[in-house]
Amino acid sequence: QVQVVESGGGSVQPGGSLRLSCAVTGFSLEKGGVAWFRQAPGKEREGISCISSLDGMIFYKHTVQGRFTISRDDAKNTVYLQMSSLKPEDTAVYYCATAETLCHFEEYHYNYWGRGTQVTVSS
Repeated sequence: QVQVVESGGGSVQPGGSLRLSCAVTGFSLEKGGVAWFRQAPGKEREGISCISSLDGMIFYKHTVQGRFTISRDDAKNTVYLQMSSLKPEDTAVYYCATAETLCHFEEYHYNYWGRGTQVTVSS
């Protein structure tokens, strides 16, 4: 059984940083891709970053490019999202998803999802 567990969310002031973790069991991240999605209040869930072991590609949505960094630790089967220069508009529930896939921001590519972790950016 595949489990995806996000952690590292919390409350931070604008300009602050957080590092989210996505720990996966039952599925080797070396077999596919991992994407971070987020859903802000009243908005649809959106893909913001992904990393694929299949072709080594990394992508970011333009709204987080230059502020967020995705990385992978194969030994821990964990993907991280380092978030810096956080803004109030980054407030959302952040989800991690994985599958045997290249990088995509469309949800239907991903079989396995976590329950999300809340990130709140507020002064």
